[in-house]
Amino acid sequence: MFHLLIDTSVWLDLAADQRQSTLLDVLIEFVGEGHATLVLPRTVIDEFRKNRERVAKASAKSLASHFGQVREAIKKVEGDKRQKDKVLNFLADVDHRIPLIGGSAQATLVRIDELFAKTTVIEPSEQAKAKAADRGINRKAPCHHENKNSMADAVLIETYFEYVKAHGGAGQRFAFVTHNKSDFSLANGNQKLPHADIAAGFSKIKSMYFINLSDCLRRIDPMRVTHMMCKRGLKAPLPCGQVGGTIRSRCHAWMCALNRVDAHDGRQASHEARRHAPPAR
Repeated sequence: MFHLLIDTSVWLDLAADQRQSTLLDVLIEFVGEGHATLVLPRTVIDEFRKNRERVAKASAKSLASHFGQVREAIKKVEGDKRQKDKVLNFLADVDHRIPLIGGSAQATLVRIDELFAKTTVIEPSEQAKAKAADRGINRKAPCHHENKNSMADAVLIETYFEYVKAHGGAGQRFAFVTHNKSDFSLANGNQKLPHADIAAGFSKIKSMYFINLSDCLRRIDPMRVTHMMCKRGLKAPLPCGQVGGTIRSRCHAWMCALNRVDAHDGRQASHEARRHAPPAR
């Protein structure tokens, strides 16, 4: 059994970047099948709720910006003016509803909420708080930065160490996953390694440190993770120079489809138009 403590930074990035949605699918399947269990400290829940609305608003703003790019691209595409106006009116209607439907992150945030609701929340012990305070006093990672309050991170790592000690029976493996490399990773070195101040709590087999959720999930079942990511088309983002061309090409295909609307029954061509429509970003 793998016990996974996933830092708040990872959960928020899963919601903000829809290219990572496949990783959430894999994680939920592993948990549902009993291959993994979540270690969910109160700190993670509190930080997630604190930043949830910010991520949702940023996603909605990004979606609105994307629709703006699509509208400008359609205006430049040659084609029947009546059909172009129809498309632009449709986009304007969707644009007005974005505050209600939210951006692409909203659905992921809901799925994470549902996963949290099924997981037992671990309250920080007095011992974990005391050890975290010692880290702050002695400027030990994750409290080693000047003018930065990292007490919540210190409680988080001490809660993880305490959990490993309490549940470290035969066949049990543990992983701490974070994107917060500045606080937890090795300073001035390989960031895939834990900071020297917390390194004693990690190993290559029993208690592992990750800065990438996909690497963590591959430790559980490498072939399955790779297969699912390839099957669902997980891709890297397009270089900035290619984004504009991609939007224009999709808009051109969309307009061509709309120009073939049958006078008596436009449903089939409308379906084709939706198929070519640029995806929400």
